[in-house]
Amino acid sequence: MCLAIPGRLEAITNQLDETFRYGRVSFGGIMKEVNLSMVPEAREGDYVLVHVGVAIGTVDEEEAKKTFEYIRQMGELDELNNNPASA
Repeated sequence: MCLAIPGRLEAITNQLDETFRYGRVSFGGIMKEVNLSMVPEAREGDYVLVHVGVAIGTVDEEEAKKTFEYIRQMGELDELNNNPASA
C-alpha cells in the first residue's frame, strides 16, 4: 500500500535555494532524508507528509500524530523500517 506518512522535519540538511532543499525527517524516531522541493513553506519543527522520499504537503501536529497512530495500528511501520525508499 502506498501512503503519505507524516513526519517531523528535524533539520534542513541541504539547501540550494528556497525551493531546492533536503531535510532530515523523523517518523516516530526513524530518520530519513527527504526532498522538500514541493513544500517550500516547511520549516524545522513542522510536520510534513512524505511519499516515496518527497514531502508533498504539511499538516498540523495533531493531525500528524493521529495519522501516524493509524499507520502504526495497521502495521505499516515495519515496511518503513525495512525499506529506505518507502517514506
